[in-house]
Amino acid sequence: MANTIERALISLTDKSGIEDFAKALVEMGVEILSTGGTAKVMRESGLSVMDVSEFTGFPEMLDGRVKTLHPKVHGGILNQRANADHQKQCAENGLKNIDLIAVNLYAFEKTVADPNCSLADAIENIDIGGPTLLRASAKNFHDVTVIVDPADYAIVLQEMKETGNTTLKTRFRLAAKVFALTSSYDTTISNWLEKVDVDSNDYFR
Repeated sequence: MANTIERALISLTDKSGIEDFAKALVEMGVEILSTGGTAKVMRESGLSVMDVSEFTGFPEMLDGRVKTLHPKVHGGILNQRANADHQKQCAENGLKNIDLIAVNLYAFEKTVADPNCSLADAIENIDIGGPTLLRASAKNFHDVTVIVDPADYAIVLQEMKETGNTTLKTRFRLAAKVFALTSSYDTTISNWLEKVDVDSNDYFR
């Protein structure tokens, strides 16, 4: 059994149901980290939220291209809780565990569905931080709960109320959903980019 969930990072494009989910987490004593519009929605619901930039001590930068790509975030996700050497390194570098990740991705498919979508607009809607968070969390499913679908909020909360954490079987199933999503996401991007005519597109002039 992994440790109790104490800290969650929530950064969502699809914010449906997030207020109730985050409220339930806070009521169970979970600290919430977030970014941008997601943090704003939760704060407007009266919830206490720490900005990821405050957690890392490093500002969001490059027009939002760099928000969560930081060792304090990924070290907090990827460390193996039962690995003594990992825990020694975390202590030496001031890393705190991030036990739950709720992330979904920039709406690339919706963006490029607009016939007037430019290549530049499409590129800016290729999510980097989101898939990185998801893959890191899914890789470390033994210790980290990762959610990509609001439909999974209920089972996560139910299990947390019973034991303070999710079951390993649930974490594994949620991790599998992550790799299905990121695979589909990358395929959508690849298929769209392959259709770009580089000889006639203004982007290349």
